Amino acid sequence: MSTPMTTDQRSRMPNPLPYLPEMAEVGEGLHKALRNSAIPQTTIALLQLRAGQILGSTYFVIRETGNLRRLGESEERITAVATWRDATSFTDAERVALELVEAVLTPNPSGERVPDELYAKASAHYDDQAMWSLIMAIAHIGFFTPAALIAKPIPGMPPGQNYNA
Repeated sequence: MSTPMTTDQRSRMPNPLPYLPEMAEVGEGLHKALRNSAIPQTTIALLQLRAGQILGSTYFVIRETGNLRRLGESEERITAVATWRDATSFTDAERVALELVEAVLTPNPSGERVPDELYAKASAHYDDQAMWSLIMAIAHIGFFTPAALIAKPIPGMPPGQNYNA
């Protein structure tokens, strides 16, 4: 991980593990599911970067930008995640993953968030195993969202070092 932009950054809360040690087991299970995923790690990082942008989480955005760089992604593709709908650098499968995470995380006052048409589009690119991998990639972000937004871990710091004591 990269170092934070400034050395005086602080989290709002201390590391949660001394208070809820079970979180490590749950988090590791989610991480393991993503490591063993039926979809490319790049797709996971792209959809998690988009989730971080939608949620307004600097922590997630910096983490996933770093992950994408480590996976060898171009700066053009990383930057274009915010405007993926009109960017030309994504595959159809990546586009539907980005559309799916947006649908899950964006309220839809006029209907369900993931309509049958979107599910059909996604299932045309992903079999059942891969669909469950996409779901778990989104669930991973969902699990850590309250911590990212409320406790505000320090962006750019590795897990375990991203909270002040």
